[in-house]
Formats: sequence, structure tokens, C-alpha cells
Amino acid sequence: MRAIWKGALTFGLVNVPVKVYSATEDHDVSLHQVHATDGGRIRYQRICEIDGEVVPYQDIDKAYDDGEKTVVLTKEDLASLPSEKSREIDVVEFVPSDQVDLLTLDKAYYLEPDSASPKAYVLLRKTLEQTDRTAIVRFSLRQKTRLAALRVRGDVLVLQTLLWADEVREATFPSLDESVRISAKELELSASLVESFASDFDPSEFADEYQEELRTLIDAKLEKGDALDTSETFGEQEEQESGGEVIDLMAALRASVEKSRAAREGTSAGADAAPAAKPAAKKSPAKATGKSAAKPAAKGEAKKPAAKKKTAKAS
Repeated sequence: MRAIWKGALTFGLVNVPVKVYSATEDHDVSLHQVHATDGGRIRYQRICEIDGEVVPYQDIDKAYDDGEKTVVLTKEDLASLPSEKSREIDVVEFVPSDQVDLLTLDKAYYLEPDSASPKAYVLLRKTLEQTDRTAIVRFSLRQKTRLAALRVRGDVLVLQTLLWADEVREATFPSLDESVRISAKELELSASLVESFASDFDPSEFADEYQEELRTLIDAKLEKGDALDTSETFGEQEEQESGGEVIDLMAALRASVEKSRAAREGTSAGADAAPAAKPAAKKSPAKATGKSAAKPAAKGEAKKPAAKKKTAKAS
């Protein structure tokens, strides 16, 4: 990683020299635009309206137009602003961590100690851990004054920029003002459904399916060209119906709870039966999901009950 900013984290008279690194990166496949008819690359150019010439980036300044006059702001003008010259991340207050609204969290940065001794850095980190507080800080980065939350992640201090109060839109939906009656039974079934999905969150268990499918499609097209049949690559996919309004909420809750419970029981039963199913898997190319109980029956008869069993489970 390459540091994007250097400065000092200050609270009171304590000064903690730090380097700032971007904590996240984009994993999306990089695509560019092309002309559909001939595949020619589409490029964007910065063209001056007056002389029609392409302008190099280093020759571009910024301007503000109030409707009557235009004021040009050069790079030197912007660099002369006091906030832009500041190299400090100034702690303004320490707040209870639960008071930081997750909706306001924006870009995240890692802070690395940038001094011979990291003692002040470690002291601040341990203090935040023990007090269960988040530091609210102000600093300037890339021609913007920013508000941020300073918190601990493992052994590292993380700076997470916050949206300003006027950047968060209010949710004003008339439908939420209507009086809605929730019965005790509905609440009980809903809580039961939540419990059936309860787990500990592990981000590594999830993958970006769209990007994986996109990479698969690109690899297949590189191999087969435009003659590619996507059904060969991904199989026939049934189009999923979009979720409409639920007419019978109780029925939907009951069905959802039963489906989730059956799926969990099936998973645990499959895990228990896995060792017994291994010998059967060697004799037949069929999938390991076939039950060993169907083995003694005749081949023609074994398939029908198994199919019925699967249909019952899916419902």
C-alpha cells in the first residue's frame, strides 16, 4: 500500500504522527466502452469550447459561475486556503460509539504510526478500546474539509469519513404515517423466522456473484468468441418473479419458517449421512444427495419415491 497523506493526529497537547492509507479497493472487472458496430474504443476528451482544442489535464483550472460572472480558481488559489495547508487530524470530541449513525459512514482509511516510537499511537488505540468511545475528528484531504470517526479495528486505528448532516436526506414517506396493527402471533412468527436465519456474520463467506459470473463470461468469450452460447456456460436459468405485495402475511410467515426449518434439518441430516453415502457414490455416477435407504429397492422403483421426496422438501 502507498500512503496518500501524511500528518499528525492531535488531541489536547498529544501529537501522533501518522501516515494515511486507503483501507478499501474496488474488485470490479475493469470494462471500457466500445462502438457496438465496429468495436472501436470510445474515449472522452477535454475539449475547449472556444478554440476546439483538446486541453491537457495540467492546463485545466476550476471556475465558479454565479449566473453573471465567472471566477477562475487556479491550483495556486486552492492550495493557499488555510484548511488545505493543515496537516493535522484534530480530535474535537470523544463520543459513545453507538451514537455514530452507520448511514453517515463513508470512505475508510488506515492510520499507520509515523514516528520512531509508536507509544502515543498505541496509547490512543488502547484508550478508545477501554472507554468504548469513538473520536470525532476534523481534517482536510484533497481540497475538502472532512469530518470523520476515528475507531479501532484490531491493532490499527481506522479513520472513516462521515457525511455532513445536510448530506443525509430525510426519509419522508406518507405510507409510514399510516396506522398499522401488528398482532402478537405475527410478531411471534416473524421473530421465529429471524431466529431460523440467526448466525454470526463472517464477510468471507459471501462472494460477489455478479463479478464472478462476469469473469466466467469473459473467459468463455475469450475462448469461444462471439459464437458463445451462454446457456452452455451458465445453464438454463429460470427468470425469477419479482416479489409482489404479500396478501396473506400469516401464511407467508408460516411457510417461510417451515421452509427455513426444513432446509436446516436437511443440511444437518445430510452432514450426518455423508460418511454412509460415500461407498454408494463410488458405484453410481448419481449425485451424493441420493439416500442410502433407496438402495435395496429395484432400480425402476427407486427413482419415483426419491423424486416425490425431493418435491415434498421443495414445497
